[in-house]
Amino acid sequence: MLLQEIAYLDETMEVKEHQDIRIQDTCIHEIANHGCLTPYPKEECLSGKGLLVMPGLCDAHMHTGQQLLKGCVLDASGMIWKDIMLPFESTLTDEIMQLNAELAALEMIRNGTTSFLDAGSYHMDAAAKIYAQSGLRAQLTCSTMDDASLPIQIQDDVESALAKNDAFYDTWHQKGNLKVSYSLRTLLSVSERLIKEIHAHAKARNALLQVHMNEYEQEVHAVIAKYGMRPYTYLDQLKILDERFVGAHSLIVDVEEISLMQKHHTHVVLCPFSNSAKALAPYPTLKKQGLLLALGSDGSAHGGLSLWNEMRQLRCMIHVTHGIANHDRHILSAKELLHMAITNGTALMQEKNLGCIKPGYLADLIFLNIHQPHLYPSGNLTNTLVECVEGHDVLHSMVNGKWLMKDHKILTLDEKAIFQKAVAFQRKS
Repeated sequence: MLLQEIAYLDETMEVKEHQDIRIQDTCIHEIANHGCLTPYPKEECLSGKGLLVMPGLCDAHMHTGQQLLKGCVLDASGMIWKDIMLPFESTLTDEIMQLNAELAALEMIRNGTTSFLDAGSYHMDAAAKIYAQSGLRAQLTCSTMDDASLPIQIQDDVESALAKNDAFYDTWHQKGNLKVSYSLRTLLSVSERLIKEIHAHAKARNALLQVHMNEYEQEVHAVIAKYGMRPYTYLDQLKILDERFVGAHSLIVDVEEISLMQKHHTHVVLCPFSNSAKALAPYPTLKKQGLLLALGSDGSAHGGLSLWNEMRQLRCMIHVTHGIANHDRHILSAKELLHMAITNGTALMQEKNLGCIKPGYLADLIFLNIHQPHLYPSGNLTNTLVECVEGHDVLHSMVNGKWLMKDHKILTLDEKAIFQKAVAFQRKS
């Protein structure tokens, strides 16, 4: 396939115009100034006039199992994961989980997301089947807890939790574009033995370990009361922290914890819209320590699956607090936000050559229609991507060089049939 006379976002987050890009099989093969690449016989050619192609976005923390909870979380108080999320997830069936995954896949594709990390739920085999069909690139996991006070439908002990995770890994890891992580839902819902065992199983498979960390003040205080130390300090003593550890949220962290995160090269995923009702991460300190900071939506129940919205939310939150306090108008630039949503997120996908438009890199790409009044003309198109782009500006999407969406039509899933199922679900609710 030859993309002709197209603009693209390079690895420095600068826009290069009037380029030709050849895609062969799953990868970007070559890039040259327009007119320097001659089409092969019978090669598919796509005119790039008025388009910008860029690496697809990566939602580094979302919840498939909460897709049907839109409108149920905003303005709720307390620890909503325990009061709203878990009760709903305990009622899931294969059929409902399939609908969750179908709607989430549609929403992500339409918003320019080509890869994501799911934080784990139940009936994950049903979700994995849909994601394999969708063509999206994914890191999937199971919700892992052994708290005896949980609803009976989702109760596990150490042995059953490990068996569930191992079986899911054996079934779905490296099936199509899917990989499998291990996870711990929260430190308050797992025993010390389960923490150690899950970490050991993940390490043996070189899999990521996803954990919700330091999200609520009540959570942090409860961990201190239970173990006599803060969450990251406790995990450090158990030798759990390493370069495969993904700490979702990590909002309420102290200097010692940040030092441990840096020492062990752990990763952090910020979810701005969801986090705004809880706490604000110490972004300047996290950035100064060189931690890999990725961006997540926290699932559709928290304002939808648009990373364009999350980029703007985070920029506003950081500038109105740390930026103003430190008299730093450049505390979080458009380029840094794009790196978080693309480069840093795709680094968690455990793939070589992903998240950049360069020869040899995987062709996980989205195509934006930039010749529109709200985007064009622009004095700085990189800034305009962050300031103004919405999901409906994504015209085409591909993963591994295969189209997921072309001219706004999703090709891998039956959008009409899925929406009819969603309407039926709404009527029953």
